[in-house]
Amino acid sequence: MSLPEELPWSREAAGVHQQPAGRGTVSIPGRLSLTQLPWLRRLIESRWPLFLARLLTLSGFVFTLAAGLFGTRVGSHNFAIIFVWIAWWTALKLSFIPLGGRSWCSVCPIPMPGEWLQQGGVLGPGSGRLGLNMRWPRRLKGSWLQSGSFLMVGLFSAVTLTDPRVTAWVLLALFGLATGLALVFERRAFCNYVCPIGGFTGLYAKTAPLEVRVVDTALCATHSEKTCYQACPWGLYPVALRDSAACGLCMECLRACPRDNISINLRPFGSDLGPGRITGRLDETALALVMLGSALAFTAVFTGPWGVLKSAAYAIGSIGWWVYALGFLALNLGILPGLFTLAAWTSRRLSGSQVAMKRWIAAHSQVLLPLGLSAWMAFTVSFAFPKLPYVLQVLSDPFGWGWNLLGTAGRPVSLDVSGFSMPLQAALLLCGLLWSARVARRLAPDEGALGQVLPSLAFCLVFVIAMLWLLIG
Repeated sequence: MSLPEELPWSREAAGVHQQPAGRGTVSIPGRLSLTQLPWLRRLIESRWPLFLARLLTLSGFVFTLAAGLFGTRVGSHNFAIIFVWIAWWTALKLSFIPLGGRSWCSVCPIPMPGEWLQQGGVLGPGSGRLGLNMRWPRRLKGSWLQSGSFLMVGLFSAVTLTDPRVTAWVLLALFGLATGLALVFERRAFCNYVCPIGGFTGLYAKTAPLEVRVVDTALCATHSEKTCYQACPWGLYPVALRDSAACGLCMECLRACPRDNISINLRPFGSDLGPGRITGRLDETALALVMLGSALAFTAVFTGPWGVLKSAAYAIGSIGWWVYALGFLALNLGILPGLFTLAAWTSRRLSGSQVAMKRWIAAHSQVLLPLGLSAWMAFTVSFAFPKLPYVLQVLSDPFGWGWNLLGTAGRPVSLDVSGFSMPLQAALLLCGLLWSARVARRLAPDEGALGQVLPSLAFCLVFVIAMLWLLIG
């Protein structure tokens, strides 16, 4: 038995069911609807809580820029480095993405001013809209630019993650690009197609237990105005959602729906992964492989034992850096894609499937998502956890000017994580491997055909061994 060339959209797999809609009475099998909680629904329907959260992150963003541009150049004593690459990084990898998918995108400050100009209002659409409202070029759709932008971040990561000035200028460049694109193109073009963090969070949002879905598809079909689509800053039509990769959880569709037909659900982890999600798109495959390669490279540079490698990554423009850059690109664009393609080709041969190779590779790239998420979480434990005490220090002295506003500037700035970091990292990677094995098993065309999934599992196992070697030794 082989995978069919055209797979029907499974409403049950997507968490979409035809049922009578009504506030507080909707029940979707396999899901826990959070919108059935009256107090939570009132909180979501009001734009003020989200606006206040956005105002807080935007204020923090401006303060980060000021600290990066005018504060000390010593990264460990600068608010910009510690809050972006330690506090925010840890929260994103260990909380926002694993539990909330693209929840960070709902409060991210970078696209906010552009969106406000685009819609002509702060709390909602107004009359003074600005921008050309052009469609994004068809050839540039997908995750290709996000993969490229993440590779660029990786090439210069050693300096970006340690030099406050560089961090501030990178953030300013992203801010300017997001605002400029919002004034030229419709919706959130920057977030959908360019932002490296948007690509990261969107990819792994498929594994998260939070989703926005339509309750009754038939009810949507009878509603000609499509107010949910018109209100969505991301340009999504909720009834057509196959997964959570593109949904920024802004909840505008829920607020705009006049029939209470949008639900925010808790679901089992990894509900978007499986045979019902097979497409022929290779852009997400490329992005998943870039995430794996970058996790390996970051681990080797920032936690590995090779001082020569770390020095080369810092010395931008030197011969050593060019060697590092070529190795980084070769890993992400050649070695890992080649090995994964070989694994997919072997599994296809073992299954005897007639599915096109492109489609087969895209389908089996789903096994990389739990693996990649666990790898980034394991790296964060070793990279960010020991530096968490710096957060208290820079809160007292954010610019490194000798202040002690909260009395915490002189506290110890090291945290001994050796007692739990290695077992935790091993557990995270093992969970990712087992989760990937489960996804691979779901993708197997034949029940009991273990040999058909072994090549993909072998690829995952080699990756886990490499990460364990780098992290634990």
